[in-house]
Amino acid sequence: MAGITGQGTTFNLPNYTGELFRVTPQDTPLLSSIGGLTGGEEAVATLFSWQKYDLRDAADDRQRLEGAAPPTAEARVRSTVRNVLEIHQEQVETSYTKQATDQQIATNSSAHPYAAGTHTGGNPVTTEHDWQLRNTIVQVARDVEKTFITGTFNEPANNSTARRTRGLIEAITTNTVNCADTVVDKIDVLDAMQKAYDSGGIMEDETRTLMCGSTQKRRLTELFINATDGYRFESRTVGGVHVQTIETDFGILNVMLNRHVPSDTILILSLEQIVPVFLRIPDKGHFFVEPLAKTTASDKDQLYGEIGLKYGNEMAHAKIYNAGGYVS
Repeated sequence: MAGITGQGTTFNLPNYTGELFRVTPQDTPLLSSIGGLTGGEEAVATLFSWQKYDLRDAADDRQRLEGAAPPTAEARVRSTVRNVLEIHQEQVETSYTKQATDQQIATNSSAHPYAAGTHTGGNPVTTEHDWQLRNTIVQVARDVEKTFITGTFNEPANNSTARRTRGLIEAITTNTVNCADTVVDKIDVLDAMQKAYDSGGIMEDETRTLMCGSTQKRRLTELFINATDGYRFESRTVGGVHVQTIETDFGILNVMLNRHVPSDTILILSLEQIVPVFLRIPDKGHFFVEPLAKTTASDKDQLYGEIGLKYGNEMAHAKIYNAGGYVS
């Protein structure tokens, strides 16, 4: 089914009878688990940053002589990481006539001119404008979910291009496993987890998370659950999202199915380091709906918000990419 652009009228938004089913999935597991469109941190500028530092390698040969002079001074250098807020702005416009005719029922494209009369009940959408607004909010949440995963960074020098926040796939550059178009095996997954662990990631039991799409989820089930040496399988809730868990060499790992992760990619995440960042608009909030000026016989509202992804230390995460397709 196609959407429309512009004002919603009785001509392009017909009413039907019967129970209303949504055909598009609206789940946003990553965004939901880190706070949604209402939780997170606030920024005071379109660019936000955070810092990271490391410690020197542990050593077993730094003992000092008795009575010796102090050793040469040392210090750790901090570095900065940055991302940008991107603007999500949508408009909903519904004519007065459309809002007043919620029981003006169209046929269901049947050759029988009275086909609609065979259904019981009326149109379940009785407040068209509000219904469109609610679904616009859901659509924006799906956009944010996708950009937090696959978004490519853009910090423009002027207003000729839009700001784009850096997503997880682009952000994770250190701990990577390239499958070179072959099917993922258990060693690939454990190697990626080990890289993240050795870099200081996946340390917290509740938030170490593996996230993938449906193709790689089937492969992981085959590798870790169905195999004769299958790992222990359970489930739990993380940030309000129900996830499966497997007990691995690096602790209990959440397995989060996410339809926005590319089919050739698996992400290993330290979820506690991932936070949405919002710009609070004075007297309005983070994400808000506000009416627009009356220029036609319709109601017009805009949804507006600026949001970016703070992913913490990218070395606390890992990714497997270029994984071949899998069919059991």
